[in-house]
Amino acid sequence: MTMENHPQVPEASRNGDVLIRLLAFTLILSSMSATMFNIVLPEIRADYGLSVAQVSWVSTAYLLIYAIGSVLYGKLLDRYRAKSLITFGLLLFAAGSLLGLVATSYAFVLAARIVQSIGASVIPALAMLIPVRYFPPERRGRALGISATGLALGNAIGPIVSSLLVSLVHWRWLFAIPLLIVAAIPFYRKYLSGEKGSGGSIDWLGAALLAGTVATLLLAITQWNLAYAGVSLLFLIGFLVRIRKAAEPFVSRALMGDRFYLMGLMIAAIVMSIGYALTFVTPQLLADINRLEPGLIGFVMVPGACVSAYLGRKIGKLADRKGNSFVYHSASALLFSCFLLLSFFVGSPAVVIGFIFILGNVGQMFMQIALSNTISTSIPKNQAGVGMGLMTLCNFLSGAIATGIYGRVMDLGADTPWIPWQSNETAFVFSNLYLVLAIAHAGILVFYRSVFVRGKKKANSATTIQA
Repeated sequence: MTMENHPQVPEASRNGDVLIRLLAFTLILSSMSATMFNIVLPEIRADYGLSVAQVSWVSTAYLLIYAIGSVLYGKLLDRYRAKSLITFGLLLFAAGSLLGLVATSYAFVLAARIVQSIGASVIPALAMLIPVRYFPPERRGRALGISATGLALGNAIGPIVSSLLVSLVHWRWLFAIPLLIVAAIPFYRKYLSGEKGSGGSIDWLGAALLAGTVATLLLAITQWNLAYAGVSLLFLIGFLVRIRKAAEPFVSRALMGDRFYLMGLMIAAIVMSIGYALTFVTPQLLADINRLEPGLIGFVMVPGACVSAYLGRKIGKLADRKGNSFVYHSASALLFSCFLLLSFFVGSPAVVIGFIFILGNVGQMFMQIALSNTISTSIPKNQAGVGMGLMTLCNFLSGAIATGIYGRVMDLGADTPWIPWQSNETAFVFSNLYLVLAIAHAGILVFYRSVFVRGKKKANSATTIQA
């Protein structure tokens, strides 16, 4: 029995409360694993005599598999027992970590990261499924807030732990930290229900076409290769045809025909792509304009993650009390203010940038909870895994595309600032880019209101008239 069907069952409620805290712990470790290795890429490169392109596969391969796996596991969670899949995934994650810990060559390091990502990609699928399956809509915001807190904590402490650890021991010991996740397995097996999903066959051809679309698109972005982009388009066409032709497609025709769900995915992708500027562009700003060393940049940005982690649960409760629309509008106001202030105060002391960054980080968490909660209400129970998995996938892809675009914009630079009194030519591109992102947030807010505020009112009115 799930909380969705029987919200009055005390056992289901207790299990949900335990599971969401267990999930927060799991998300801390998985997000740390995803970010810790970015800091030591120069050391890995030096140890094995690699080029920048070669060593980048430590992160690229992880991202590729993690993005694809989140959707595949989401579909499997709709079909099979969650406790079996999470056990398999976490054991594989631990096995990859153990392999990396004893690795003696770059090939073994890369293999370890691949095995890690195959196992770890069950976590984002589960992170979306537990709030949907174990919490009714009126309590789902709180659950999403707790899971978002775990993610924020992992992102905050990952770089710090990585820096401290590699200052004491060899970077391979970073693989030891994810081994702690094995301790969570017995609790997942105890508290996850033994309920089996809907069963039936899985459209593996559709899954392969989707995986091909994502993999080649990410390669096109990371390698700036038009050939990969063309192949990705062919895979996408094949995937869409497969949805129309297959008896039971990988993503149901009903879900892909749901206007509110598709508009929600589109808004989430655009908003998250804008939000990636906080973690990608701002460190470049602190390095190029404020001349900070990498370690100091981390300390400037960590308070934002810490404040977000502290407020995560409170924001989730706010979503339950005030509604998703209120939280979304609050998030939009915070992010608009953050980008506009960054645009004005480019070149200010790092502590000022750090305070403004807090606004954006908190706004991004508001946004994540509001959109996750909104989209989850548009998905049928038997499609919850793949439906929320597609949202996770869209977030990955939008981040990869956005960082590629931001990097290109910064490479091109700017000759004229929008603020006449801006005198630092190096700062022109940052100031102009932040202004564009602030305006984009205002525009997407109008789109959100037309879809989820006015649009749903019209839909409800039409239903009432028909009744």
